Amino acid sequence: MSTVRTAMVIGGGIAGPVTATALLKAGIDARLYEAYPGPSYNIGSGLALAPNGVAALDIIEAGEAVREIARPISKMGLSVGGKDIFMPGLSGLEPLQLVDRGELHRALHDRAVAAGVPIEYNKRLIDVVEDESGITARFADGSTATADALIGADGIRSTVRGLIDPDAPGPEYLNMLGFGAMIDYDGDIEPESMTFAFGKKAYYLYGATGEGQVMWGANLPHKEYLSLTAARAIPASHWLSILRETYAEDTPGGEFARRTTEEQLEVVGALHIMPSVPHWFRGRMALVGDAVHAPSNSSGQGASLAIESAIQVARCLRDLPTPEEAFATYERLRRGRVEAVAARAAKANHSKTLGPVGRKMMQLLAPVFVRMMDTEKTMGPEQRYRIDWDAPVYKELAKTA
Repeated sequence: MSTVRTAMVIGGGIAGPVTATALLKAGIDARLYEAYPGPSYNIGSGLALAPNGVAALDIIEAGEAVREIARPISKMGLSVGGKDIFMPGLSGLEPLQLVDRGELHRALHDRAVAAGVPIEYNKRLIDVVEDESGITARFADGSTATADALIGADGIRSTVRGLIDPDAPGPEYLNMLGFGAMIDYDGDIEPESMTFAFGKKAYYLYGATGEGQVMWGANLPHKEYLSLTAARAIPASHWLSILRETYAEDTPGGEFARRTTEEQLEVVGALHIMPSVPHWFRGRMALVGDAVHAPSNSSGQGASLAIESAIQVARCLRDLPTPEEAFATYERLRRGRVEAVAARAAKANHSKTLGPVGRKMMQLLAPVFVRMMDTEKTMGPEQRYRIDWDAPVYKELAKTA
């Protein structure tokens, strides 16, 4: 029987509200602490939730709210030299859900509040003190809080990760900046599709959202690292000028860039991945989401994996006697899965910054690659994964032994 009765969750993005809501469902009194003054709604452009991620949200009764604000994506394609090649989908699964990141944050925040999760803002974690009776968090405003366990869902620049292991690796910059926009577009785009396009100078993606609109995202090669704050400090007009020049010769990327206005442009800033983190937990602290695994956006699984981990850490704390045993089991259940996805995405990531010769080879080989691709073998294990919330954790452990 678990000795964990209370838990602190640090971070109010995607993984944090899901973790806190799942902990309450597991019978653990959870409280969420967010560093910013309020909910983080204005934090980026769109993302796709895979069927496994939406299924995990169903466990905390958040799946329907997300489906209501999302657009289904039933077809995935590649575009090389302006030619679209659509890949076969997986049978028997609901489509991917294309959702605005800010709206997703709002939906998960609202679900946590409705479930009874207390949320405190302006609480920037700076240190912890741990002993046999529990763990105490100290915040920048001088306040403290104590619980039986602490979960770090504080993103790719995680403070909790550094408290667990001061030598832990930090995020790796991909030499690309992210941008996105929702624009009016009356061109010929395959309905319910998401297309990954290899332009002449840079990679981009786009999806039809219905009602004459397209959501598109650009991965702009950029050697200089710029944080979100630094990138947003530069006028949107500057970035639009660069985007229009970069994608000028691409179809339909050039038209997307020309139609995007300064008001529509979402500046995401530096794109990162998290290298393998040696220590997912220490004592009464553990990590979930981007704080411990942030694959490239090429994976299409970043948010979904974060949601899965949030559910699983709550399940382990429910079923195991101590935080240490729960967190060790959680890592055992999750590490192999998330690192396999990251490895797959890393291969795709190299193709985003191809030179002229590489792009020509991609144009020649992409049709062959798509025809030979075994979608079930490549994507099936990722998207068909389901968490059995009601099953004791030891039953799932037996499958991994």
